[in-house]
Amino acid sequence: MQTEKVVEYIVNWLKDYAVKAKVNGFVIGVSGGIDSAVTSTLCARTGLEVLTLEMPIHQASSQVSRALNHITWLQSNYSNVRMTQVNLTPVFDSLIEALPAVESEEARFMSLANTRARLRMTSLYYFAALEKLLVAGTGNKVEDFGVGFYTKYGDGGVDLSPIADLLKTEVYDIAKYLGVNTEIIEAAPTDGLWGDDRTDEDQIGASYPELEWAMAMADSGKTAEDFSGREKEVFTIYKRLNTANKHKMDPIPVCVIPDNLK
Repeated sequence: MQTEKVVEYIVNWLKDYAVKAKVNGFVIGVSGGIDSAVTSTLCARTGLEVLTLEMPIHQASSQVSRALNHITWLQSNYSNVRMTQVNLTPVFDSLIEALPAVESEEARFMSLANTRARLRMTSLYYFAALEKLLVAGTGNKVEDFGVGFYTKYGDGGVDLSPIADLLKTEVYDIAKYLGVNTEIIEAAPTDGLWGDDRTDEDQIGASYPELEWAMAMADSGKTAEDFSGREKEVFTIYKRLNTANKHKMDPIPVCVIPDNLK
């Protein structure tokens, strides 16, 4: 990958889109992870307004400190970057109290994890509307088009996706080129939806380089029968998630009424 030229291309794409949309710039949630760090830096390089939001919900302190350190680094390098902290923990807790009890605590736990992402999306769009900004997405290619590892109408609810055509390993290459803090580059990827230290690999069962390999194999027409051992295991994980999450990655189905019924 021609990293420098890719960075220039994305920055120009972001700026052109914003100018044509007649908006002031971008708003982005900064989580302390690699994807939001790279995306926020690319947005900052446009020279347009960039509002970064730090939105903890029972967040691990390490994630909060990485996010704040990154925002501080951004502001020291780009004068167009602002920051607002929105503590969503009380909102989340109040919502839990308002919701009726359910029999399955496991199902409730899973549903509430996605609710965290949707509360953050709502906050991003509040500021986007208030200040005439675009919500910049942070999903990469493997997450957005491979395994669907994001929350529908949560972190998947955005106006534009600057890094969605980049593999995770390519995002790391860009992060190093941009000078993103080492603590973010070295941190294990996590979606931060659980209030603990579980990583993406813990949840998925495979690393991003493994998933990138499986994605390439699937795109080339391979099946699980073509592999054995760990490769077969990873390929099976990829195909299972890809199939299960098609509802996120495909357009919303529309019931088209036949003309003769209208």
